[in-house]
Order: sequence, then structure tokens, then C-alpha cells
Amino acid sequence: MRNPHDIIVKPIITEKSMEDMAFGKYTFAVDKRANKTEVKKAIESIFGVKVEKVNTMNYLGKMKRQGMHSGRRPSWKKAIVKLTDDSKKIEFFEGME
Repeated sequence: MRNPHDIIVKPIITEKSMEDMAFGKYTFAVDKRANKTEVKKAIESIFGVKVEKVNTMNYLGKMKRQGMHSGRRPSWKKAIVKLTDDSKKIEFFEGME
């Protein structure tokens, strides 16, 4: 069993993710190897909330150039977590609204 803090990398704060918070949806960058079940258990254990469903998306890193040299930023995975209606809100995001 992996540590829940290793699965959840960081919260994603964008205009769209802030609008989704009104509907009980929170967005996180997660470990690329984590599946939906692991993400659900990690969010529930870290924040003490009830998760209704999890949507995940894989992102390919962008190509970047420095003169004639080109490389790629790291690929990453995003998870949008929907909380149940009777669940409390995640306090971490409360000050950002």
C-alpha cells in the first residue's frame, strides 16, 4: 500500500477548477501510475471527505526547444474528484474562492 501523499502530487488552481468547486469538484495532479480507486482512497484519507466519482486524464508533456536542442516536459496525470452531496468541503481550497 502506497502513502496517500505520494499519490496526490498537488492541487490544480485554474479558473475552470475554481468554477467546478461550486459543484463539489476538485482537481489534482496525481501520480501517473495511480488508478481511480487509489486516487479515491487517497483523497478520502487525506481530507476526510466522501468521494462520489473520479475522472482521470493523461497528459503528454509539451515539446520545448532551446536553440537547436529540443526536449519534452514530463508527462502527467490529472484527476477531477466529485464529492458526494452530504460530504463536507475540502478546507484547503476554501480561502481561494
